[in-house]
Amino acid sequence: RRLHRQPGSSLTLRDSASLAEGFGNEVMHPAVAGAEVEVLLESVLDGILATGTAEVPFSGECVRCLEPVSLSVPVEFRQFFAYPGADRTDRDSDVEDDDVSQLEGDELHLEAAFRDAVLLALPLSPVCSPDCPGLCAQCGVRLADEPGHTHNDPDPRWSQLAHLRAAGQSSEGE
Repeated sequence: RRLHRQPGSSLTLRDSASLAEGFGNEVMHPAVAGAEVEVLLESVLDGILATGTAEVPFSGECVRCLEPVSLSVPVEFRQFFAYPGADRTDRDSDVEDDDVSQLEGDELHLEAAFRDAVLLALPLSPVCSPDCPGLCAQCGVRLADEPGHTHNDPDPRWSQLAHLRAAGQSSEGE
């Protein structure tokens, strides 16, 4: 309502957005109940273009070693809202209007665009450090804590070669 319908006018808003269900994935979850969002609203000929940025704090687990991970995800989003009754028939028919929403009265609903941007910005496999060695596949020891960790159990697939080697050494000794 504060933004006039005159093309070229703009308004910058800063607000706290609450992060409800659906703002995470299997390994990353919002660290706090909200995030500070800055949105630039620009009036254009047949609607309003909303461009937003935010830093969203998340916490979760490293997918390699299961240690806690905290990170701040930068999020950018853009959504166009057409005025009710705006004539969009003069546009090319090849242009898809997937990113066009309708204004509901004088209100913009940015939650869907913001949630989509947050989910796309989340890392699919967060790690505590880029060189995290993970866990030992046999015993589960965190390899970053024990860099020289090894097991002396030979791979059973190589057991026949060990027999051949032992047979070769006994024939050399004779």
